[in-house]
Amino acid sequence: METELKDSGVIVVGGASGIGRACVEGFLNEGANVVVWDVAPNVAETAADLHAERCLGLTVDVRNFDAVAAAAAESESAFGPIQHLVHAAAIGSGQFGAPFTRLQPSDWANVLDVNINGMVNVAHAIAPGMVDRRQGTMVFVASVAGQIGSPTDPPYSASKAANINFAQVMAKDLAGDGVRVNTVCPGMVKTPLNRNVWQSWNDRQSEADKRTYDEWAAEKIAQLVPLGRWQQPEDVANMVVFLSSNLAAQVTGQTINVDGGYVMHS
Repeated sequence: METELKDSGVIVVGGASGIGRACVEGFLNEGANVVVWDVAPNVAETAADLHAERCLGLTVDVRNFDAVAAAAAESESAFGPIQHLVHAAAIGSGQFGAPFTRLQPSDWANVLDVNINGMVNVAHAIAPGMVDRRQGTMVFVASVAGQIGSPTDPPYSASKAANINFAQVMAKDLAGDGVRVNTVCPGMVKTPLNRNVWQSWNDRQSEADKRTYDEWAAEKIAQLVPLGRWQQPEDVANMVVFLSSNLAAQVTGQTINVDGGYVMHS
């Protein structure tokens, strides 16, 4: 079956590394034209390396709505109407938050600004064009932490819960205009953000309790993931591409876990 993504215009926010980059590669493999938004200073070079003709990189700070709106206009100038949005930009607090009182209220502000307000800014910039054309998809990359209240990084967990909720709000609001909105929740994925979680945990352990990243991860996988293995960025990207395609034409307002069975709802 064909995804019908060839020649479509796609924006991947946070697409310079990790899950976002895997999503960019997935859309390029389907023949789409992809604009990568990221705060990384090398985003233009990253995009050119991936595909010089069909991939453009723009430096965008999602906390700034004017910058987001300008990037949306530049993206459409390059590749025409944006038919698909993937939002994979997020940060953690960089603190180990169990219990939450280890953190200060000041540790929350930037996480919420990037992870929640950034999502809001991007949605407000992209949704009107999709509504006008009565066609489009949005996929937001959240986390299983947004469903289970993971204590490791409370600001991050709370922001991911907000991502899931706002995506559901948008799905209801935009369904009548032919726009589908879904959320994908990764579980244990080897990304820079995941490694930062380990580092913040490890820094607070006694010498006897410290673990290498691989040891820590193996213990968590054994404890938490029924399938017993890491999820890869490509596993998440495959679901994102599917949800963006015509193969998921009747799927909207859903929160789909790519987590090896970590979270199972009865």
